[in-house]
Amino acid sequence: MANKNVELMRGEPEKAVKKLAIPIMISMILTALYNIVDGIWVAGLGPTAIAGIGFVTPIFMVLNGASVGLGNGATSSIARFIGAKNHEKANESATQSFLIFFIASLVLTAVFIIIQEPLLKSYGAAGQTLNEAVAYATPLFLGLIALMFSNGCSGILRGEGDMKRAMYVVVATVVLNASLDPIFIYVMGWGSAGASLATVISALIAAAIIMYWILIKKDTYVHVTFKNFKFNSKLIKDILKVGIPSSLDMLIMAIAMSIYLILISQVGGDYGIATFTTGQRLYLFAIMPLTAIGSAVIAVSGSAYGARNGDYLSRAHKFGAKFGLALGTAITLILVIFATPLATIFAYTPETAGLVPGIAEYLQLACPTLILTGIGIPSSFFYQGIGKGTYSLMFTVLREIIFVVPLMQFLVFELNLGLVGVWLGLCIGRAIASVINYIFARYEIKRIRKNFGN
Repeated sequence: MANKNVELMRGEPEKAVKKLAIPIMISMILTALYNIVDGIWVAGLGPTAIAGIGFVTPIFMVLNGASVGLGNGATSSIARFIGAKNHEKANESATQSFLIFFIASLVLTAVFIIIQEPLLKSYGAAGQTLNEAVAYATPLFLGLIALMFSNGCSGILRGEGDMKRAMYVVVATVVLNASLDPIFIYVMGWGSAGASLATVISALIAAAIIMYWILIKKDTYVHVTFKNFKFNSKLIKDILKVGIPSSLDMLIMAIAMSIYLILISQVGGDYGIATFTTGQRLYLFAIMPLTAIGSAVIAVSGSAYGARNGDYLSRAHKFGAKFGLALGTAITLILVIFATPLATIFAYTPETAGLVPGIAEYLQLACPTLILTGIGIPSSFFYQGIGKGTYSLMFTVLREIIFVVPLMQFLVFELNLGLVGVWLGLCIGRAIASVINYIFARYEIKRIRKNFGN
């Protein structure tokens, strides 16, 4: 199976992106259900719990983003070695990735356990909302090693084009998470902490299964072994030159989210925070299919770049962008047309019913950006595929801070649009940045093709 996956990556790029994207898409959508299911069950705890978990969202983005980012670094490095038909280096790259995942999980766990309460207070969390936020955050931080190895090892599988088995694991763990949520939250009486604990246990099982395939069953294309292990600084740098910028993508997004939360808190108070964080759950869920396309582009463009095939590189990016544009349009139509019914899913109690109009308004005004985000995301992931993660980071800063924040401030304070201005700022700023991102990616491809001579 692994050899077929590798041959797929080396073949027609359109076919490869499509076939690899579908299982990643299913996997990511199901992974996003972790937060969706948490949100549905936590809604029964009331607005304070919803707001508390909302304050944790940007921090969780950093943690999850670090694990996904380092996994992307492994994907890019392994795919480029596979494209160059260097099996030995692909194996060594996967082995060095394990070391990175382990060290990163220890460091980040220590840091976030120490800073969690001051950080949450800086966002504006206080009183019972702060208590709920800390209760939800602590198990997530302590369980970071599970998240790190779950997402990181999935990145190793993606590097060799093996997307299906990671999807199978996610299916099983999402079912487990959905089953554990009501038990931990209500039956055991652990409230917000129970929701995050269910997520951590599910991630731990996912990591264990994937590591069994790689380390014990050994039926993957890349072979990981610690016998005669030697630290390879060159390979570590090769992984981290994509992994660190990719991880920082999420850090920048978390910083941006913090700015958004501060502004929203000033404009709309707890109502605005609850509205935004609930709507954001649906936005993050909706963006998963587009991210899946981008993840497929990493592997296929990485393989093409390693093989020095400029034609395949160009076609992989262009098809990914077309696929993203079509899918982003379809998703936007669903979110806009069914905004109110979707909002009701997360505000089904008498205490939270008042949030429905606000959530629906967020979906209708902020989420149309997904149309053009469909061409921006594959472009950012393309940079990671060719080993230039700093370009991806650059466009994240451009999108989330340089364009969005000033637009928000102008629409809110100069035009007095309130929360509507926040939602429009998100939509317009992200859309403009996505178009610029796509144009720059095409320019970079033209430059690379000239260098490759094809």
